[in-house]
Amino acid sequence: MIDLDKPIHPGEILRTEFLEPLDLKPYTVAKKLHVPRTRIERLVNETTPVTPDTALRLAKFFGTTPQFWMNMQASYDLAVEGTSIQDELKGIERFGAAAA
Repeated sequence: MIDLDKPIHPGEILRTEFLEPLDLKPYTVAKKLHVPRTRIERLVNETTPVTPDTALRLAKFFGTTPQFWMNMQASYDLAVEGTSIQDELKGIERFGAAAA
């Protein structure tokens, strides 16, 4: 189940929206994509990001676009990084903003 209170890793989408409904195992997908089994296992376990190479392969296999996968990864990365540096971001004044 997807937790809407945390950023959604692309691996979670791959697992819950593609692998599970289609009864596919990471090993099977890795074999079809011609990549190491560990690449897909780590992705679905949310321990590695979607790379451009993986995005191209997943898009070809599932009939999506590489942008679908890369946009999910970029959104996830921005959410995680934004949370980790939120205090620093508060201290940055917008360019051209009048000082109060």
